[in-house]
Amino acid sequence: MSALVEINFDGIIGPSHNYAGLSPGNIASANHAGQTAYPREAALQGIAKMKHNLSLGLRQGFFMPLDRPNSGWLEKLGTTVKDAEPHLLATAFSASSMWAANAATVSPAPDTYDGKCHLTVANLQTMPHRSHEWPGTLAQLKLAFANQNHFAVRSPIPSPFGDEGAANHMRLCPAHDAAGIEIFVFGKSGGPFPARQHIEASKAIARTHGLNHDRVIFAQQAETAIASGAFHNDVVAVANERVLFTHEQAFEQPDALYDAIRSHMPDAEIIIVPTAKVSLDDAIKSYLFNAQLVTLPDEAGMALILPTEARENDAVWRYLTELVSGNGPIRRLCPVDVRQSMANGGGPACLRLRVVADPETIDPRFMATAERLNRIEEVVADYWPEAIHPDQLSAPDLIDSIGIARSKLLEKCALTELEH
Repeated sequence: MSALVEINFDGIIGPSHNYAGLSPGNIASANHAGQTAYPREAALQGIAKMKHNLSLGLRQGFFMPLDRPNSGWLEKLGTTVKDAEPHLLATAFSASSMWAANAATVSPAPDTYDGKCHLTVANLQTMPHRSHEWPGTLAQLKLAFANQNHFAVRSPIPSPFGDEGAANHMRLCPAHDAAGIEIFVFGKSGGPFPARQHIEASKAIARTHGLNHDRVIFAQQAETAIASGAFHNDVVAVANERVLFTHEQAFEQPDALYDAIRSHMPDAEIIIVPTAKVSLDDAIKSYLFNAQLVTLPDEAGMALILPTEARENDAVWRYLTELVSGNGPIRRLCPVDVRQSMANGGGPACLRLRVVADPETIDPRFMATAERLNRIEEVVADYWPEAIHPDQLSAPDLIDSIGIARSKLLEKCALTELEH
């Protein structure tokens, strides 16, 4: 197990990135619906974040954008890209697979009975624009993690049980390569907005991954949090190794959750951000918790890789500055610019899927190096559309350019088997 490390796999932001406002409960997505998006800028921001993480000494991977518009999905609905109603066309164009935190739920090998890392692709059935992602995502997972001696890649949990992947799943452990406890966060109600993670899906994943039931916790997300715009748990809480960093209003029964964590892991450190210092509204607007909480390999302590919006919120930045000035485990703040993703409702943590594995067991085509990211950056600069307005989605020239852009990227990364 000594070769196991945490690897963050980021979704490369696709050439069809646009603001169609398809996600009820996602405040940022709704607020920017109908505005012009900038796919080239968005993808370059995401690549810059990956380069930043590499510079910190972190291991980094990536996933390809999916084929868009999804003409096969439209054909199953009896229509075509040319004839589809506007809302169906926008759904077929969605670039939301960029948010790789929703790609799958991952249980590392130290936690499972068979000693393999298990990945269950998320069905994302609650939102139409995301419900047709999983076949394309599954194809990539099967390629990247094809080594069956080390990985078990699983098909989605069946309907009607909604599963949104790692965005509603946390892991606490003494170190990434040690056995830990896995926390599955589900929703019951979110007022006007849907609760996207069903407890039945979470329980099914815990069973199929072969987890020790004594080291699994199921926690309900606070209805107040969902109603306020925390459509996924990772908008209000994040965990890394022995640290849980959470808002006071993240969970429906927080004390019961904290007691359960401490009973399994007495040395766990739970950092609770009080509402009196950071309101739930400020936490959600700034995506304070949608940060990558990471262990710095060459330094003592952990870092928060935050959106720049957190620095621009006075209450949030004041709290964070106090936090890192103390003697706690979080010692460093690293703001990154992912504004194009943020405007559509996804921060730094949304863009990545955490996988604990030996990098040597993963298909190297999905592993990032500075040189590979430079090559990807060149393709994006040459082929990604500069701007897309939702009214343009039916334009044949745009559709052609999106297809060409993705094909060029697949060719550059030697992943042409993902062409369709």
